[in-house]
Amino acid sequence: MARERKFTTGDLFLATEQILLQHGYEGFTFSLLAEQLEVSRGTIYKYFENREELITDYMIYEMEKFLAELKQMDVIGNFDEQFTFLLKLMFKNTAVPHMIEIGRRIPVNDNQKVKQNIERLGQLHFEMYNYCQRLITKGKLEQKIKTSIPDSIMIGMIFQSIMIPNRLQIPQSEWIASIKEMLCHGMLKLTN
Repeated sequence: MARERKFTTGDLFLATEQILLQHGYEGFTFSLLAEQLEVSRGTIYKYFENREELITDYMIYEMEKFLAELKQMDVIGNFDEQFTFLLKLMFKNTAVPHMIEIGRRIPVNDNQKVKQNIERLGQLHFEMYNYCQRLITKGKLEQKIKTSIPDSIMIGMIFQSIMIPNRLQIPQSEWIASIKEMLCHGMLKLTN
């Protein structure tokens, strides 16, 4: 009997991401994952009952990594620096828009682990929202952003900006600067 190859959580989640990006949610199978990790499907089933468990575990893993980095924003000085940090962090992983779409497709079924994972993802999203809320409050206190616009609209616009496709392959630094310009100053050229 052959020994199963061992894999780390990092290996597992990297392979999961690659397959999701290449085949999408509908095309993701434990067979493809087992092949990529060079293990049997049974090895994967020792840890996960179904793909929804695995994918939601992966999403929690990624969200926790993002939040760990986002916490560094607290030690950055002013609103402008924090805002730039947030945008760079959001655009650091180009797979994020695809993963957001995949996350929306995961059915909530009778699997208790999937339900717990989806609840945990909700908590993590709320934590992320709170960081952004503090950033908006800081911007208002520093008189950098308008107080007349509801916070939820500003936070929504910031996070939806990652979903804008960069079809012309504009260099990332220029893309982020342009997104920041749009968010901060809009697209209208004001004349006096």
